[in-house]
Amino acid sequence: MAVKVLQAVRGMNDIFPPEAAGWQALETDLRALLKLYDYGELRLPLLESTELFARAIGEVTDIVQKEMYTFTDRNGDSLTLRPEGTAGCVRAAIQHQTMRGQTPRYYYIGPMFRHERPQKGRYRQFHQLGVEVFGQAGAGTDAEVIALSARLLKQAGVEAALQINSLGSPAARAAYRERLLAYLRPRQAALCADCQTRMERNPLRVLDCKVPGCQEIASAAPHLVDHLDAESAEHFASLQYLLTALDIPYVLNHSLVRGLDYYNRTVFEWVTDALGAQGTVLAGGRYDGLVAQLGGPETPAIGFAVGLERLLALQEIQGKLATAPVPVLFVGALDESSLAPAWRLAEHLRDHAISVVSGGPASFKSLMKQAERSTAQFQVLIGAGQLQGEPVFIKEQAGEGRWEGSLDAVISGLQSLGVDFPQHAPHTEHNFATARRLK
Repeated sequence: MAVKVLQAVRGMNDIFPPEAAGWQALETDLRALLKLYDYGELRLPLLESTELFARAIGEVTDIVQKEMYTFTDRNGDSLTLRPEGTAGCVRAAIQHQTMRGQTPRYYYIGPMFRHERPQKGRYRQFHQLGVEVFGQAGAGTDAEVIALSARLLKQAGVEAALQINSLGSPAARAAYRERLLAYLRPRQAALCADCQTRMERNPLRVLDCKVPGCQEIASAAPHLVDHLDAESAEHFASLQYLLTALDIPYVLNHSLVRGLDYYNRTVFEWVTDALGAQGTVLAGGRYDGLVAQLGGPETPAIGFAVGLERLLALQEIQGKLATAPVPVLFVGALDESSLAPAWRLAEHLRDHAISVVSGGPASFKSLMKQAERSTAQFQVLIGAGQLQGEPVFIKEQAGEGRWEGSLDAVISGLQSLGVDFPQHAPHTEHNFATARRLK
């Protein structure tokens, strides 16, 4: 009886080395950029109490009601795989009291989980970079966060357009809610089934529905920015002035409300049609009430999240996706007696931060095939003859480069062929191989 071949869970993908090179390059670039803005990395648990997301995101949102991976553990506690990062970041900051007299800036990178229909660019396990800033209420912080998002997309080689809106204060939004309901109720029958259901519990979500009929109705709805409280209106005007001063073009999108309940005042998205229908690449906004809502002190906050899968897909379309670097040298052992010297040579080169692929012991023909498959720039084969003083040959695999010399002079040979030897690799500088002779 054949053993069943197990498959990955639907919507959760394996990432193998060639593809992982693009991920690694992107994440390295993102971390370097965030360092310029003085953000520190926060590593958050994948599992949180279900109550955290119910309180933060809102119990009547689609995420909480339909999309979360929730289960009861052996202690009877309800736990959830994180569907987004902001709630966990706020929980951590409150629990560890990192906001007391401080204005911390955090970023996190990692997987999120939502049980929705998998499609291209949208998976049940997906990866996000998120940034959060606490303790700064001014429009200047909003402008700087948006400037960071603009630089992030530019550095990644992604072309997108910025859309902004303001949700005002909770009181102003509550008053606007009644005006919006008064407009929507006579038109309820023309809305899609989802909007008819969500209209009474969260009517602002009707504004960002993607169904054409709902979009047409939403386009004629009263605009939230026309009903802001005075302080929020001044904040939004200041943000627009600063974005113009920073040469960051934007469009005011009256239908932009974001899908999570905790947002207030500034909300923004970067959108592109490069992946087909216009889609969001990066999105965020201000959430001044969330820290207090989760039991912390009254603390202003703003942040954004960007999907790494979408960034990589856009990089691939534009031919800017990073590929894995090829190893410098393939070292092959032709027999058992040459195995230890070959391995010592490989370790010695790694001490000098030179990437090496090793193979053998095997026949000359087999090693040549291994060398070709390795894609290394150069190859060297070591056998009994080389141990007795015969010359070692270094050959360029895709060119005419060739060097002949003694086993002890391989480093000089590679340098003569144009290989740049960086400083000793810090983690191998005192490797055992440095103290051993090559022969």
